[in-house]
Amino acid sequence: MATVDIQAHHHVDNHGDHHEEHHEHHDTFVTKYIFSIDHKMIAKQFLVTGLLWAFVGGTMSGLFRLQLGFPNASLEWLRPLLGGWLTDQGKLDQEFYLALVTMHGTIMVFFVLTAGLSGTFSNFLIPLQVGARDMASGFMNMLSYWFFFASGVLMFTSIFIETGPASGGWVIYPPLSALPQAMSGSGLGMTMWLMSMALFIVSSLLGGINYITTIINLRTNGMSFTKMPLTIWAFFITAIIGVLSFPVLLAAALLLIFDRSFGTSFYLSEIYIGGEALSNVGGSPILFQHLFWFLGHPEVYIVLLPALGITSEIIATNSRKPIFGYRAMIGSMLGIMVLSFIVWAHHMFVTGMNPFLGSVFMFLTLIIAVPSAVKAFNYITTLWRGNLVFTPAMLFSIGLVSLFISGGVTGIILGNSALDIQLHDTYYVVAHFHLVMGSASFFGMMAGIYHWFPKMYGRMMNDKLGYVHFWITFVGVYAVFFPMHYIGIAGFPRRYYSWTNFDFSNSFVDLNMFISIAAFVTLFGQLIFAFNFFYSMFKGRLAPANPWRSNTLEWTTDRFPGHGNWVGEIPTVYRWPYDYSKPNSAEDFIPQTVPFSETPESNFDYENEMIALEKEYK
Repeated sequence: MATVDIQAHHHVDNHGDHHEEHHEHHDTFVTKYIFSIDHKMIAKQFLVTGLLWAFVGGTMSGLFRLQLGFPNASLEWLRPLLGGWLTDQGKLDQEFYLALVTMHGTIMVFFVLTAGLSGTFSNFLIPLQVGARDMASGFMNMLSYWFFFASGVLMFTSIFIETGPASGGWVIYPPLSALPQAMSGSGLGMTMWLMSMALFIVSSLLGGINYITTIINLRTNGMSFTKMPLTIWAFFITAIIGVLSFPVLLAAALLLIFDRSFGTSFYLSEIYIGGEALSNVGGSPILFQHLFWFLGHPEVYIVLLPALGITSEIIATNSRKPIFGYRAMIGSMLGIMVLSFIVWAHHMFVTGMNPFLGSVFMFLTLIIAVPSAVKAFNYITTLWRGNLVFTPAMLFSIGLVSLFISGGVTGIILGNSALDIQLHDTYYVVAHFHLVMGSASFFGMMAGIYHWFPKMYGRMMNDKLGYVHFWITFVGVYAVFFPMHYIGIAGFPRRYYSWTNFDFSNSFVDLNMFISIAAFVTLFGQLIFAFNFFYSMFKGRLAPANPWRSNTLEWTTDRFPGHGNWVGEIPTVYRWPYDYSKPNSAEDFIPQTVPFSETPESNFDYENEMIALEKEYK
């Protein structure tokens, strides 16, 4: 059996070398940069597209924060940009406000945090860190990006149609989304939203199947599952969650299209519009909520787990010590994967579900805090007494841990059904999921960009600009979302276009203005990152081969690896990826490719050194 495996690996190596040589001679601009089958180029396509979508989604959030923070101000100065979406009084049109909220949520959750984060780093790191020439199917990988691109084009186009984009909230609950005549945002824009999401799901499934197949079948010699970096474990588990849950959302969207266009009644029953009774009977809008949240809650971890895996790698590398509890980290991710599929109805406590069933979902929701707490504990323990190196990537990783804890604590509160019924449609929920999912995942994405930028582009990003970017973003995120907890507890409603007509909410005028100003400052900080990213891509100083002195396989390639990643044979793996500060080693890191017999020995007495350090500490 071993002989067969070795022959298979040699066959892959020889094929990969031939493939690389072929591309060296025959690649054109189109096949190298546009319709590429090289996983590294596809990862860059996902990254740049995701960043562009982040700009669009961030701009939308700035527009509706203008409305919320300055409800009496005239926005006439925005008419050249918004045109008819402003009223004659210079205010945002009410339906356009709902469209902004809908599109912002859709863009940030799916196009930025799912495709931009997971699509980028799963594509880039899986072959490099497991020791593969490329993904299992380069063609399928290319299709994954272009389905995502087509989905984005369709979604972006819907913004400019006469009736406007979808306006039913990013969760598109029926009956509002199922009846084209309900309002303008339920018309063609909603149809385009559903078609766009169908294309996006196809993209996610193509990518997920590829990731799983590559990790299982194309690991290099010696790369057992227990020697894989935690990044790969995170991408692997994320892909499994996506492959199992995204088809459910596709089914929900298809049934919604049938209700909208073909007269079916999956979600509609006994509906009256303008006093006229529709013919639909027998459907239930609650069915859609079950189908949507069966994806919707695993989606939280589809965007969060890759960020947590990236953080594991960066914290271990920049703490200069092994990750604490490697197997516990894997076990916690597996526990999160299983539990994420059986807690979806905690989003539906207010639908009138049976109280006993609500208590079951409440119990399961509180249980999922246990593996999350294991991860937070292990991050903190890895940092504890480490020889910390505060790179921008390390700061964003520590920021992720902070947001993960502070946002997770409020999740325990919302997991209690009695409390959730009171807080469900308030800004408390907005604050919770923006901290624990949105901001934490975004911090993981930023950490990954700063850490692997040298491998992506062969250049270094500017550290000083990175520090400025981090502190503006970190302080800004807390300044935006922390006050929302307080106004949420006071009952401040979410998704309301205008709240100044309510006496109780008028006391929050100043706090809403503060939140909006903090949001604008935070958005400005992202422009610093954008300049740093695109400038460094072309003008940054050349990166050393292994700038962070890391152990994983991607740093054993050339500075500018070609298609095929390694020249000659793929390296063999002997160690786990976290041999940092190993006793009796001359270096504080030992790459995975170094055999145990070749561990560089130190020239000092480790035991006496530890005794001396302990005396000094006391």
